[in-house]
Order: sequence, then structure tokens, then C-alpha cells
Amino acid sequence: LYVFALGKMELAFVIAYALIGITDLFDGYAARRLNQCSELGKVLDSWADLAYYASSAFFMARLHMDYLRPNIVFLWVFFGLLALSLVVSAIRCGKPILMHTFLLKLVAVLVYFVVILSSFVDTTVLVAVILAIYILGFIEEILIWLVHGEVDPDSPSIFRVRPKQERS
Repeated sequence: LYVFALGKMELAFVIAYALIGITDLFDGYAARRLNQCSELGKVLDSWADLAYYASSAFFMARLHMDYLRPNIVFLWVFFGLLALSLVVSAIRCGKPILMHTFLLKLVAVLVYFVVILSSFVDTTVLVAVILAIYILGFIEEILIWLVHGEVDPDSPSIFRVRPKQERS
């Protein structure tokens, strides 16, 4: 993907990005469907999500900076809250953890589509909406860590927090 983005090969980039996004969706679905979920899988998925966020921001900056520039303040708040969430979870749980709440899952799907759509239409407003939802999602995540401590990272929301599942 980086080769395509750095070379400004937009069509190749969009096709590869779309395929990689589909495989990410499929592996999570397959793991749940086949009852192959594990703590290691959750940790790896969280770190893959972090790489996905950073890479998607890089790709947008490299290919479509005109859509990011008007949202630069939101983007800095996003990265600040992401870092704060990792720090708070590390303090409260002994390790940095990214949650998979409904809001954060929703916005991950939106990011997938905005990166693709940006090659075809102006997505400035959609980028602002996505960053606003991310900001709410990270605030929710921080509140979950502060109020509940270590919980199941797949808890759907602050209103439905699941206790951490103990290893068998």
C-alpha cells in the first residue's frame, strides 16, 4: 500500500486497500463464527487496528491532504485522545489496550470507506464527522477505563460494559 501511495498510483492503492479491508473484516467474522477467539487474537487485533488508524491517516495525508487540512484540529485531538486512552488503559490495566466499542467499530468502517471514496469525491465533511465520532469513542473508552478498570475490550459501550473474561 505504501508503494502505491508514495508513487501516487491511486487506482492500485484503492484496489489493494479495499481488499485488505475486506480480509480484516472476514478474519474477525471467521474467528467469531468458528469460536476461535482468544486473548492473543484480541491483542493482535487491537495493535493491527492502531496500525490501520495511523496508516489510513498517512494515506489520506499523502493522497488527499486537501480533505484533511480543514480538519487538522480534529485530527490532532483524535491523536491526543488516542494516546491518552492508551496511557489511561496502561495505568489502569497494566498494559495499553484499545477497545472495540460500537462507536469505534462504526468509525473504523467509515474510515475504510472514506479512504476509498476520497479518490472519487470530496470527503472533507465526512472526514470531520468521522473524527468527531472517533473523539466521542475515545472519550467513552477513557471513561470506561477510569470508571471500570480492566474490562473485556469487546464491551459494546459504557452502558454495557462486560467484565474481563478470565483465562481458563
